[in-house]
Amino acid sequence: MALDATRADLTIGVVGTGSMGRGIMQVAAEGGLAVVAYDAAEDAAAKAKEFVGAQLARRVAKGSLAKAEADATLARIAVASSIEELTRAQIVIEAVLERLDLKQELFGRLEGVVAADAILASNTSSLPITAIAAKCKHPERVAGLHFFNPVPLMKLVEVIPGLRTSPTVIDALVIVSKRMAREPVVCTDSPGFIVNHIGRAYAPEAGRILAEGIAEPHEIDRVLTGAPGFRMGPFTLQDLVGADVSVSVMESLLGQFYGEPMYAPQPIQRLRVDGGLYGQKTGAGWYTYADGRKQEPPFRPVPKVLPKSVWVHPSKHHADAVAPLIELFSKSPVTVERGEKPSASALIVICPFGYDISTAAVELGHDVSRAVGVDVMFGLEGTRTLMVTPATSPASRDGAHALLAFDGGPVVVINDSPGFIAQRVVAHIINVSCQIAQRGIAKPADIDKGARLGLGYPLGPLDWGDRIGPDVVCFILDRLHAYYRDPRYRTSPWLKRRAQLGLSLLTPEGRDRAT
Repeated sequence: MALDATRADLTIGVVGTGSMGRGIMQVAAEGGLAVVAYDAAEDAAAKAKEFVGAQLARRVAKGSLAKAEADATLARIAVASSIEELTRAQIVIEAVLERLDLKQELFGRLEGVVAADAILASNTSSLPITAIAAKCKHPERVAGLHFFNPVPLMKLVEVIPGLRTSPTVIDALVIVSKRMAREPVVCTDSPGFIVNHIGRAYAPEAGRILAEGIAEPHEIDRVLTGAPGFRMGPFTLQDLVGADVSVSVMESLLGQFYGEPMYAPQPIQRLRVDGGLYGQKTGAGWYTYADGRKQEPPFRPVPKVLPKSVWVHPSKHHADAVAPLIELFSKSPVTVERGEKPSASALIVICPFGYDISTAAVELGHDVSRAVGVDVMFGLEGTRTLMVTPATSPASRDGAHALLAFDGGPVVVINDSPGFIAQRVVAHIINVSCQIAQRGIAKPADIDKGARLGLGYPLGPLDWGDRIGPDVVCFILDRLHAYYRDPRYRTSPWLKRRAQLGLSLLTPEGRDRAT
């Protein structure tokens, strides 16, 4: 008989009361559910309840929660002295260490405690649900319920069926998630589920850019937190999470996908772990930390000499994106040339999508020593990206830097790269997300929800691809693939077909579309 997840007396068991477990305890109790918390470590569950109480008291002090409501929430949490006390729970959520053998053993014990229709859910972020359930007598009632840290602040929860999980179990967990005021997304049992899978695009591609000597970590962070709008740069994020954790996840996902090039980290990232440079918790990582505060290198000094004239290569395909740059230059004392070709001494500015400046300048027949690139795809807000080639003269580089920064806007100068920094990172995120859709891991709308709520991205990747234009994203990836000959940049069939047909990336496959 299927569990009625709407019943008023529903009780949630929580096993493992560390940071994740106590967060689950809190949101379940706040959702009006009775909670029974158990931890094998003596007094750990009681201390977790005390922690939840302190969190609620803090909100009361700030005036965001009534004291009576806080008291009622805390009263709904009971501390179990033995695992047998979980017998009254209809759903048990485990949040113990990420070890398959440990979880299998725990679920075996729980089967001997809970009722026949009780649901066993794992908060695992990396282990297959199917494998966790494999040694259970009733694998049909085992599923994944993956919360995100810190649980009270992160609204997303991934609901994951194993290969033998009953559909009624997933339906029940979706209802319970909503009762906890979470936003559930359902995905198949696959490495990284949705959120950690999407995340395999951000840090690995940033690592590739770093490894090629295109820019420094702080410069990559500044570019991506600028116009693209990422809340945190990839290297700041790695320092926050810890390089030991971040690189372990990268390598694990790469292995679970049998060496899929899209997810490959760089040796320089593993080197940080080997050197003990984990980030904030060790006081040094990609950045150094003083009293817990990140120390950021200063921007490069802005040169003082402007060029006499500048010529911006006209773009037939991206004229709207280039126009603000021309307007910016027009407000400077520099002459903006309007002819079909640049004069013999003008600074030449190219604003390509997907191309590197070396290739673009040669194919367009420009003097490479006077050629620079400016990324205009995401606009000019925040840090602006100026790209130079090995042949760009220091005078042209410095003149372009002074011109691009003349209004006080911050500028990062980078070495030549197809797709600059932001274009290639965002295109890679969109491509990986399209692969998730292609594999049927999750519905397109849930992929976007996962990225926004689980990763804090400014837009869902598929929505972002639609705004840029699927054909433009395809072009950037094709340029990267043509330049590097690396299968890492091969275009997802999901993306390619929708670009060909002029469809949104959120369009489901033909046989899945409603009539």
